[in-house]
Amino acid sequence: MVQCSDIKIFSGNSNRPLAEQICGYIGVELCRAIVDSFPDGETTVTIRESIRGGDVFIIQSCDYPTNHNYMELLIMIDAARRASAGRITVVLPFFGYARQDRKDRPRVPVTAKLIANLLVAAGANRILTMDLHAQQIVGFFDIPVDHLFAAKLFIAYLSKTRSDNLIVCSPDLGGMKMAAAYADALGCGLSIVAKRRINGDSVQVLNIIGEVSGKNVLLTDDMAVTLNTLNEAAKLLKSKGARNVRAAVSHCLLTAQGYERLCEGNIDELITTNSTGLSYKLRGKKNVTHLNVNELLGEAIIRVHGNTTMADLFAIKGF
Repeated sequence: MVQCSDIKIFSGNSNRPLAEQICGYIGVELCRAIVDSFPDGETTVTIRESIRGGDVFIIQSCDYPTNHNYMELLIMIDAARRASAGRITVVLPFFGYARQDRKDRPRVPVTAKLIANLLVAAGANRILTMDLHAQQIVGFFDIPVDHLFAAKLFIAYLSKTRSDNLIVCSPDLGGMKMAAAYADALGCGLSIVAKRRINGDSVQVLNIIGEVSGKNVLLTDDMAVTLNTLNEAAKLLKSKGARNVRAAVSHCLLTAQGYERLCEGNIDELITTNSTGLSYKLRGKKNVTHLNVNELLGEAIIRVHGNTTMADLFAIKGF
């Protein structure tokens, strides 16, 4: 039995409700810290209790405003390091800048690697994150990284609400492996949407590989921002005879434009998690289902603290 009373959990301002729910699952209080800004916008952090030699976990989702949230996190790590924390684990339910993971054209940065360097330089000893946009980001760190998947939660929910003639569809080639894992776990078929990206906000959906006529389709993706890709895919799927289209998205960062697209009705249900602070704005909205990741992250924190295996938390049938 792992003793959790000496876990020290802190939260930035990006997703405090999730941090409180994680603490509720573990059975500890969220530790006291002031995370605020000076009038000129500079972030200031004061830890209000002793953490000398303690096992410290800092929870921060780095969604919008991404730069501000990362600065809060870096300063909190530095404050914990200077307060002589024994170990600092950064809990990133959502890892911002994950899409900038490669140099795909001349004179562009690999910002995901830069963020990894900054976190380590600030004093992080371990990273706990969920559903990275690209799995190779784990290799950007020279410290241990525990990469969890929300697919277990989605599969459990979908198993309870499953409809007949289900087929899983990946909105692009990059999501094929995860879509195949969903299809294997749910025991159904697999299809893919062929698309061409025009710019950061526009895609052209070209065709669908796989038979979707008369099927109930599940689209899978790691994040939704403008919802353009998923919305265009849903339009094409319905034009090809799909009866119902649902989307399982790990990280919900919908802009106002994204919500307008959701309201068009091409996607019958958006299933997402509370990994980001922005996701709470959609709570209670029509056709949106929220799954809570507090138990998944809370269990991971307990096991990191107790130095026990996390293998079953990573395991997904077919992945």
